[in-house]
Parts: sequence; C-alpha cells; structure tokens
Amino acid sequence: MARQRGRRLNGWLILDKPAGLISNQALNRVKRFFNPQKAGMAGILDPLATGILPIALGEATKTVAHVVDSSKSYRFTVRWGAATDTDDADGQTIRTSEARPSRGAIEALLPRFTGEIMQTPPRFSAIKVAGERAYDLARDGEEFALAERPVTVSALRLVDAGVDEAVFEADCGKGTYVRSLARDMGEALGCFGHIAALRRTRVGAFDEAASVTLDAIEAAVADGDTVLDRFIAPVESALDGLPFLSVSRHDAQTLRRGQPILLRGASAPIVKGGMYAVSDGVLVAVGEVDKGELHPLRVFNL
Repeated sequence: MARQRGRRLNGWLILDKPAGLISNQALNRVKRFFNPQKAGMAGILDPLATGILPIALGEATKTVAHVVDSSKSYRFTVRWGAATDTDDADGQTIRTSEARPSRGAIEALLPRFTGEIMQTPPRFSAIKVAGERAYDLARDGEEFALAERPVTVSALRLVDAGVDEAVFEADCGKGTYVRSLARDMGEALGCFGHIAALRRTRVGAFDEAASVTLDAIEAAVADGDTVLDRFIAPVESALDGLPFLSVSRHDAQTLRRGQPILLRGASAPIVKGGMYAVSDGVLVAVGEVDKGELHPLRVFNL
C-alpha cells in the first residue's frame, strides 16, 4: 500500500475567510501551511463573503456532514435600488429603481421572511440542473429555471438602516441563500436589492471567537512558529449538540469494528437518534441509538 503524503493531523481549523478569495483558494492555502494528509470544507463562501469557513483535517472529515447540516448565522448589508444577475455586488446590474424603503417598511416586512419560507436559489449557485452547476449554465448564458424550495430562517433582525443600504443579521437553516433573501426583500419592497457585504459569523458550534485568519497563520509562520497545531480544534468540537456516552475500552474496540454495543443500566440514555462515544477521553464513533443499542455510523482512528 502506498504511503500517504502529508502529516497525520486530525481536527478543525475554523478559518475566518477574507473577501476576494474563493473557498477552494482558502483551503489550498491552509493545506500549504499545515500539510495534512486529508482536508475538506464544511460548505463554501462566495468570493465577496468573509467569515467562518470550517476546514476539516484528517479524521474530522468524517464529521463534515454534521457541520454542513447545522444552522448558520450571518451579518449582511443589502444595497437598495438595483438587482444584479448574481444577487450580489460582484454581478451585473439588470434592473434599477429610484424607490427607497423606509425603516418602518423594512421592519414590517421581516416577519414575511422569518420561519419556514419558500426560496428560489440564485442563478449563480452550486445547485445542479440536469447534472450541471447552475453557475456554469448562467455564465454560458443558458436559459434555465430553479425550483422554489423550503428553507428556515429562525431569526431576521434589522441592525441599521440608511437611505441606500440596510444591515441585517440572520440565523438560518441548511440550504438558505442570503443572496436570495436580499433579492426577495428588495422585490417585496418595490425597490430591488442585492448583497453589498456578507459575513458568516457562525456555523453550528463554530463562531468568530474560535476562528483564525490567514494573516494570523502567515504571521506565525513568518515568526518561525512551528507549533501551528494550536490553531486546531478537536474533532469532536464539531459534534456540539449531540449527546455523548463514555464507553469502556472493550466497547470502544467493538464500535471500531463497526459493531453495535448494548447500552446498559443507568448509563443507557433515554434517547433515540444521533450520539457519539468517547473512551478514555478519545472520540471513538458517531452512531444512531436504536432499541437500546448504539450502532456506529462513523468510526474514528485517533
């Protein structure tokens, strides 16, 4: 068997992505700094956007789906008076209006975009249409339609409002496009709108307090720092919100073989659904509880 290149490094780097970089460029720079055997992202951010971009290293890649499915928080600025083909400031203006909304009109609109709502993704998005990415079709000038789908906006707050722009904060579920929120609010207010600035402030358990910038990593390297691993959070930090169970070494071996363990006595949780197991402080497996047993779905080699 060929030996894997790179370092055996497991955990999460909570990157504060700068504006102007596509997410893959940010990931590649992290790879150059840390040289992990394996790395992946939990979602992506538009080039215009800044903020939380969780990067999984090594065994943490097995928990990416949990992070992708988690809720997210954003702070964003909507510029009124113009719609763009990308629904943000990087696109071409396609419609304009001289109308501008009052603060009262904006506040009255917020309940309409809170809760479970129907939303059409931006044409410039990663949604697949007949096997092709929507953004590729849009760049090629192809005609296509994206279907509305339900998304959840658990909170939408107006932070500040000027004449031409308004600042919002939002807590959203999986699959919500903030660019679509800006577009749809602008249309509902009769003035059009697009994203002028966008920052993701939280992804699941990961927030700005846990994040690190590329500049900070580069500065550490320039200072001769060889202990960059201090920027890495444990694999299980992604599993916030899931119940966990401390298991014996024997049960840990059983789980690592992909076999279920019986949840006994007082240690048997009255829970159904997801759970993770830890033995001697080390993450062993993530699984599903069913009929008094923990069935491993993902096993970790830490």
